[in-house]
Amino acid sequence: MSTGKEQLEVEEDFPVSDPEEIVEPVVEVAKTNLAKRRTIDALLAEKRLKKELEDYPYDL
Repeated sequence: MSTGKEQLEVEEDFPVSDPEEIVEPVVEVAKTNLAKRRTIDALLAEKRLKKELEDYPYDL
């Protein structure tokens, strides 16, 4: 058990990367597929709503 009086050792040496070593992140396929799926879902929902408006009986 700790009494709270112990001094913790902290390592403050952070690796420094060269600007030449920095690599651009690659776009993940899953994220692009999810974005495409959301776009398709939005278009289908819009089409469904337009169809419902066309079929709606306005003379109540």
